Amino acid sequence: MFSTTTRVYYAKPASKKGAAPVEEKALLGRPSNNLKIGILGVPNIGKSTFFNALTNSSVPAENFPFCTIDPSEARVVVPDDRFSWLANHYHPEKETPAYLTVIDIAGLVRGAAQGEGLGNAFLSHVRSVDALFHLCRGFDDPGVMHVDGSVDPVRDLETIHYELLLRDIDWLQKIHQEYKTVATRLGSGSGGTPVEKKKKEDFATIEKCLAWVEQGHDIRIGDWTNKEIEVINQQYLLTAKPMIYLVNISEHDYLHLSKTPQHNHIQRIRDWIDEHHPGDLLIPFSGSFENQLSLFNDSPEDKQMVLDDASEQVGAKITSALPEIVVRGREALSLQQFFTAGPGEVRAWTTRTNTLAPQAAGVIHSDFERGFIMAEVMKMDDLKELGSEVAVKAAGKYYSKGKEYLVEDGDVVYFKFNVTNKKK
Repeated sequence: MFSTTTRVYYAKPASKKGAAPVEEKALLGRPSNNLKIGILGVPNIGKSTFFNALTNSSVPAENFPFCTIDPSEARVVVPDDRFSWLANHYHPEKETPAYLTVIDIAGLVRGAAQGEGLGNAFLSHVRSVDALFHLCRGFDDPGVMHVDGSVDPVRDLETIHYELLLRDIDWLQKIHQEYKTVATRLGSGSGGTPVEKKKKEDFATIEKCLAWVEQGHDIRIGDWTNKEIEVINQQYLLTAKPMIYLVNISEHDYLHLSKTPQHNHIQRIRDWIDEHHPGDLLIPFSGSFENQLSLFNDSPEDKQMVLDDASEQVGAKITSALPEIVVRGREALSLQQFFTAGPGEVRAWTTRTNTLAPQAAGVIHSDFERGFIMAEVMKMDDLKELGSEVAVKAAGKYYSKGKEYLVEDGDVVYFKFNVTNKKK
């Protein structure tokens, strides 16, 4: 797995005694636990092949532009060794892992923001997802046509970024004019409807965002206050979405990547990311190789045999890139898992990072949040080390947490609640 720089995650800073509490960093994007990630790129680079291999689907993947028109949607299991350990430990009657929802978006071409190709419809599909796998073509094959006539992943990257930026500029210009008219009319007075007052209040943020994108910057790399992020999230801007770069290389190049890491296309993409979006991830994979592996999804033993044969052939350990891609996609959406576990069921539940215990309980059932009393929490490392709930309790590592507790990734949680009144 290639990474341009170390990823930075926001965590709750520890407050010193007597110091003012530090405000949590707000997240760009919809405040939801049911988020989707889209596969984006120019036509004929292997998006549908990747989608099929990732989700075990069978959408058309043909050698001509706009083979995909309507977006396809599927769920893929998020690999998690912690979930597997819990299932082996409790031997439950039912196992329910976490899933990532993936959307296959048709290819964008130069001029999409002005309606070229099927641009207007495709850009609306981008708007509907919460993060993006930006797929680049890094293989040379004269039998697979390229919409621009030649393979140049940096050109393709710039095409996509430019079209997303143009659409945001166009949208923000319209909103800016609308909000400016209201703000000018209301002036410094206190009149106006609640909606008009909100537009007047938000006008400065809209103006700041417009100036930012007109300078050629994505919204997601700006330094925004929590109040500004609240306004930005209402606009569903395309350049506000987290992005992970994937480069689709040939099977031969993927299998020999450990021996020849200076792949020309990969290096050019890495250099471009370092210059324009430092910190973003780049993960190489081979669509053709992953597609072959996906044929053995119903037979893990046979799939492992294929991987072992490939490893022996090239003299290096070969693994599928898809588990890493799925996990990184979940992280890009700022999603995390907590677990409920017992002999009846082991289940992974998905929340956004920095979710308070009552809201995490609400993911299970609204009554859990409404009647929340406390969360009883075990840390996975403690449970694995000590071997049982009884031992965790005896060691004093079974914690009772209240409404202000931020559920952490990997927590094993039991919620106590009591609902005596009917929901209002």
